[in-house]
Amino acid sequence: MTAPLYNTEILRLAAETAQAVRLPEPHASVEKRSPICGSRVTVDIALGEDGRVAAIGMLVRACALGQASSALLARTIVGKTPAELAAASDTLTAWLAGEGDAPDWPGLTLFEPARPHSARHASIRLAFEAAAEAAAQAAGQRAAA
Repeated sequence: MTAPLYNTEILRLAAETAQAVRLPEPHASVEKRSPICGSRVTVDIALGEDGRVAAIGMLVRACALGQASSALLARTIVGKTPAELAAASDTLTAWLAGEGDAPDWPGLTLFEPARPHSARHASIRLAFEAAAEAAAQAAGQRAAA
């Protein structure tokens, strides 16, 4: 594929993260950092009574790819279970590495041009990894209570 790594849609999505805010009282928060480029994403999760994500907050200090991935996560995360988030994160990691199909998450195929650029994968995964970990922590705390 000869599509550019940074295209108009990625840049448009990246701009969405400027509106992201942290949750005042999350059930869990996790920060992930890419050691390659220094991108950082903090994800706050609040779970509803049904154990599904009720709200997300974020602080995104990442490159355009990390910002775009964070925006795609935020668009569709509400209503997901911790298990669904873990599966999405794992599938995204495998797909970026050239293993398996694209994750069943709206918009992630936008990152197809980044697949040959392994140095960019960590930034794309940050928000999904942080959300999966935060949701698991929140669920664990709820179960322990």
